[in-house]
Amino acid sequence: MTQQQRAYGFGLAAVLAWSTVATAFKLSLVYLSPAQLLLYASAASLLALLSILIYQGRLKEVLPALGDNWRASLLFGAINPFAYYLILFKAYSLLPAQEAQAINYTWALTMTLLAVPFLKQTLKKNDIWAAVLCYLGVLVIATRGELLSLNFSNLTGVGLALASTLLWAAYWILNAKDQREPVLGLTLNFAISLPLTLVWCVINGELVSVRWQGLVGAAYIGAFEMGFTFVLWLFAMKLTYSTAKIANLIFLSPIISLFFIWLLIGETILMSTLFGLGLILLGLLAQKLPRSEVSYEG
Repeated sequence: MTQQQRAYGFGLAAVLAWSTVATAFKLSLVYLSPAQLLLYASAASLLALLSILIYQGRLKEVLPALGDNWRASLLFGAINPFAYYLILFKAYSLLPAQEAQAINYTWALTMTLLAVPFLKQTLKKNDIWAAVLCYLGVLVIATRGELLSLNFSNLTGVGLALASTLLWAAYWILNAKDQREPVLGLTLNFAISLPLTLVWCVINGELVSVRWQGLVGAAYIGAFEMGFTFVLWLFAMKLTYSTAKIANLIFLSPIISLFFIWLLIGETILMSTLFGLGLILLGLLAQKLPRSEVSYEG
């Protein structure tokens, strides 16, 4: 197997794992509240990341790194996983999985838009067309095709799903300046975030006994959404000779995700979801086209 084939293997494994998480979110939220799901999934993810560091012989680096980087770890951990997943899980509890996952895929565009004020980057014509297409897609999904009536299926859920994309995009913009090694940094984020989530659950009276099905779902989410899959993706990006070819694999994820949502949850996939998701993916692809020289300063 060539190095590029190994990169594709790691990338496809990551995409396949990410394609199952919308289904896992929805099934787990039958047994757990959003905060409970975050608590147990974060604990599972922290264990997964620590096991990776043990395998790499780097566990001894954790405490010194925490002492040197506790401020950055607190900031990043408060954003992701604490605030991001708390809001995302709440959105999933209010919306059908097919709608929540489709809206969540607009985060890449959100990151481009946030880079204008935060990184002083310029906004190109392609980005404007991408924004129009993506958010038109969100509107189609949120109204289930009834654009003129603006009759939203669940306005709070849609708002939370969009808010989660802001947090995720902001996290990656800030992460660009993060000097910590990625796996170690992510471990520190979860190590600091876990007590925050525990306090949240205590304050809101959610630290109670839960069903085993919820714990199994949380363990799966912690390992495959928050932990091991991130490392698979890092390996794929490290091995490939073309970052763009591996990055393009992510476009498979929403389609595969809809299949799992239909198969395992039993949701009827609406034409409005397919059309709206098509607009979102078209918008994201528009960003990859050769860019016009005309730009709009942020």
